[in-house]
Amino acid sequence: QVQLVESGGGLVQAGGSLRLSCAASGRTFSLYAMGWFRQAPGKEREFVAAIRWSGATSYSADAVKGRFTISRDNAKNTVYLQMNSLKPEDTAVYYCAAGGSLSYTPSRYDYWGQGTQVTVSS
Repeated sequence: QVQLVESGGGLVQAGGSLRLSCAASGRTFSLYAMGWFRQAPGKEREFVAAIRWSGATSYSADAVKGRFTISRDNAKNTVYLQMNSLKPEDTAVYYCAAGGSLSYTPSRYDYWGQGTQVTVSS
């Protein structure tokens, strides 16, 4: 079992920045690929970014490329999502997830956090 707890969400003006953190406990964090997903009201959960267990490879959705950066610190059992140049359309609940392989697909992830709200005002 892996327990994931997100933090760092909040209310920010358009153009601002936030850094989300996801702290993991339980089974060895460094063995898992980690992903960030988001879900806005009335919409399906969508891929934001993911990073391989080693941190050597990462992917981002086109909608956030160049603005969001995923990183991880295996010594701290934590994965981060640095979000810059935020837009109102980035407003959503953001979830971190752990899985056995790097994937864009939510169903490929085995463990999920409870989510943290990000609201971007115009």
